[in-house]
Amino acid sequence: MGGGSIVSSNGKQHEDSCSDDDFPPIARDTLHLQNKDDRENEKNGLDFGEVNEETAQPSNGVGFVVGERKRLSIYQEILQSYDELKIDSISLKQAKEKILRYRPGTWIEKARGLKLRDYDVPETTSLILVGPSGSGKSSLINRISKVFDDDKFAPTRAQVSYNSLRGDGTYFLREHMIPRDSNSICLYDTRSLSNKSHENNEMLKNWMTEGVHHGELVIRSKDNQTLTESLKCKGNKKGFFSSKSRKVNFVIYVLNGLSVLNMMENADGAFKARYIEEIVSTFNFNNPFLSFKDDKPVLVLTHGDLLSLSDRARVRVYLGEVLGIPPTKQIFDIPECDDLVTESAIIGMLRYTLEHADNNIPQKTNVMNKVHKISLSLFMILMMLAIGFAIGLKQNNSITYVTQQQAPQPHTCREVQETLTNLEVCKKELETERLKLEVPKMEPQIVLPKQEVPEEESKEGSLLWFFLLNATLPICLVLCGCCVRSY
Repeated sequence: MGGGSIVSSNGKQHEDSCSDDDFPPIARDTLHLQNKDDRENEKNGLDFGEVNEETAQPSNGVGFVVGERKRLSIYQEILQSYDELKIDSISLKQAKEKILRYRPGTWIEKARGLKLRDYDVPETTSLILVGPSGSGKSSLINRISKVFDDDKFAPTRAQVSYNSLRGDGTYFLREHMIPRDSNSICLYDTRSLSNKSHENNEMLKNWMTEGVHHGELVIRSKDNQTLTESLKCKGNKKGFFSSKSRKVNFVIYVLNGLSVLNMMENADGAFKARYIEEIVSTFNFNNPFLSFKDDKPVLVLTHGDLLSLSDRARVRVYLGEVLGIPPTKQIFDIPECDDLVTESAIIGMLRYTLEHADNNIPQKTNVMNKVHKISLSLFMILMMLAIGFAIGLKQNNSITYVTQQQAPQPHTCREVQETLTNLEVCKKELETERLKLEVPKMEPQIVLPKQEVPEEESKEGSLLWFFLLNATLPICLVLCGCCVRSY
């Protein structure tokens, strides 16, 4: 993360590396840190500033002692991390290859047994850089691009402001693919944050909810009419504005380390409080749009090449306490240096950012309800079968009951016998009358009613059972097909 003259594998030193010759050595700082005397701490420059009211407690308080020990421990850990970044060129090349092979969704953790196709993976992972004016966002993009570009003579990509007093630098959103010919990682250079919190909130809310567009113009209330008309004229050029919107997947917050150190040492109480309040309100709780669930933005410190290692470590400890993030894991020191340490810090920052971006990719809507759909389908299938079985069982019981009711009983046989006797009497009377009337003799045909079981109800029950079975099978197949497609 900056600092240290690194010798490459061919034995040559990088020309633009950050040298420690003009800075106090780390060993001396570490040795002084082990001394508990307050005067030694002041001599070594370990005045971290007034972070909050708790740090103003008396020195004999237990909480103050514990806080100071923790702060010194983090300070030493940060100094040690600079040495850990001095890895060999082979290991650095392997780490770079992992970034070059990255595709959106590569580092999704796939919780609950889900697969990559169950997530709404974007075509490109979009990262936006936000920060105050002069923080070094455009310079950081050029530094990152230089690490992954094979052509060392390629021109810089983002326009850098030489004098921040002449304006805000970037007025139009610009996207930069990393590397140039890739479509996996996209860095967005944005306009600097305003000194008005409500304007920042509206701007960040629009980017995080509606997405970002290449060439989108950002205008503020403080912009005068001449500047506004000039910017609109530039933005209306054909082909400059892109209608394609990209969803922001993670945020990189950029701060000027030199400005933070000057605020810590030279600013009065009112200015320091206002400066910190602006950073906290944008980075932390007052603006929830920059965070993804529990993941806060990654913080990058620039201009570290103008500071000593001890000062850079102090700034990281101070910002870690103010913003509530781990200084050694989520705050990256990337100076304007062309050495392996800076390159290692850039690769570590991108690895952290891309992993957290992948882990915040939302799941597809149909996947969220997949379990409920399968449960509902099985319930409907079982319900259909149960209804059909119940109806068929009821029809079978009805047929048995009707058969039993219509079976001949003893009193029915007696009635039939009496009927036959009456018919014989009637037959004799008719024979007598026929003889009198001389009517040709005809044998009366008596048809006894048959006691048969009605078949309509049985046919109706069988047809209904057959219909339910045939209707349930296609429904089951359709529901199973829907479940397979949603899965």
